[in-house]
Amino acid sequence: MIEFRDVHKAFGPKKVLRGIDLEVQRGEIMYIIGTSGVGKSVTIKHLVGLLRVDRGELYFDGKRIDDLSEKQFYGVRKRLGMVFQNATLFDSMTLRENVALPLRKHRGMRQNKALEAATEYLEMVSMLDFADRFPGALSDGMRKRAAIARTLTMKPDAVLFDEPTTGLDPVSARRIDRLIRQLSEDSGTTAIVVSHDLPSIFSVADRIAFIYQGRVHKVGSRDDFRHSEDPIVQQFISGKSQGPMETPGF
Repeated sequence: MIEFRDVHKAFGPKKVLRGIDLEVQRGEIMYIIGTSGVGKSVTIKHLVGLLRVDRGELYFDGKRIDDLSEKQFYGVRKRLGMVFQNATLFDSMTLRENVALPLRKHRGMRQNKALEAATEYLEMVSMLDFADRFPGALSDGMRKRAAIARTLTMKPDAVLFDEPTTGLDPVSARRIDRLIRQLSEDSGTTAIVVSHDLPSIFSVADRIAFIYQGRVHKVGSRDDFRHSEDPIVQQFISGKSQGPMETPGF
């Protein structure tokens, strides 16, 4: 469903992606992992046109998208939802109003109908009891669940999650994990999750892609990674400070 072919990206003299090759199958949950600063978030931002590749090709549902104009990307973004690390909700709107906004703007619903539909989406993520609260009065985990509800209003074929459990307590993080798994199982939605949260990775992922030194170092199942004899993979999984891995910024 999604394919990266030899994708390169640099910011000035700093080369971040040095030839990313990766295929994501329809309906699977793919986790992209690696150390901080290795380019995980940079990788997925290309899929929604927030960044443009320096070299290489991107494909979504069989069609090349890296060469689309900004206007042409509108259609892609309706099918490829993204949940950012910071929930990006409007503080002056209630959760219900936040979720209703794309229903009005992009699906042409009237205000009353959009608010009714928003209620259903909030119920899907177990946030109905907080529908009329403002984001500032809620925890990070609650805001992230509301952001997922807002993303689902567009009925995307695939959802990109950028560090969805970062900064959350363990209970809230596992609730987000459960939502991602439920989304995949209930609707067959493809998910790409950027994360370094090992409990999340090893409980939710169908497959894992490990980025190291600007390339995909290893792709495989959870068991492939658990039993890998690759010393770089093992250092990341164990969290040891000493080992063969070179960490950006250190």
